[in-house]
Amino acid sequence: MTVLLAQISDLHLDGSERATERAARVMDHLRDLPHPIDALLVTGDIADHGTQSEYEEAARLLSAPFPVLTCPGNHDVRPAYRKALLGEAPGGQPINQLHHVAGTAVLMCDSTIPGRDEGLLEQQTLDWIDTTLAGLPSSMPALIAFHQPPVALHHPLPDSGMLRRPEGLAAVLDAYPQVVAVITGHAHTAAASTFAGRPLIVGPAVTWTLRMPWEGDRPADRDQPPALAFHVLDDAYRLTTHFRVVL
Repeated sequence: MTVLLAQISDLHLDGSERATERAARVMDHLRDLPHPIDALLVTGDIADHGTQSEYEEAARLLSAPFPVLTCPGNHDVRPAYRKALLGEAPGGQPINQLHHVAGTAVLMCDSTIPGRDEGLLEQQTLDWIDTTLAGLPSSMPALIAFHQPPVALHHPLPDSGMLRRPEGLAAVLDAYPQVVAVITGHAHTAAASTFAGRPLIVGPAVTWTLRMPWEGDRPADRDQPPALAFHVLDDAYRLTTHFRVVL
């Protein structure tokens, strides 16, 4: 069975008309697709300042007829995120969630360090990933999603805030060949690499696009339209990704 997932990242909702319009434009595009997606992954930095009002706006904008699966980024704040997006009591523990989408396990993981740009999968999160994967049928494909990429992307801005100690995740994934790919955000640029012998897909940003060093000195290109990714997982456990902008 083919699974179709969309991914958006780095909305940075801050109450401004610009941020709201860009997020609304992307969500309208996804709702209007002639073939509905199976789920939407939102890989962090949903809010810009982590305020309750920003998450309330996010909840409204992300309302959709398909499942919307989220994980926090370095701009997100766990207590307000939990209350407004998840309907849970505010709390500061890592936000890790397992979702089942059309026969595929999607693990949305919390790689944030409160108050820091760089990421870290805490030991309790690594243990949760290990226990969760161990409890799934070995024949069920799985995807791991979190915010900060675990490899360098060759730009000083995202590389200064990448995932710390990625070898911990690599060691966990070693035991689970059914994990098809790792999906992240944070970098504000669509990118593809490898991690732990698997595809690593970095989703583009809704708010602005990163210019690479060879494209000029101005890193944040705010003139580019919001972008997203479509991930197609087929019966051969092969992930194919297509990137799009929304005009």
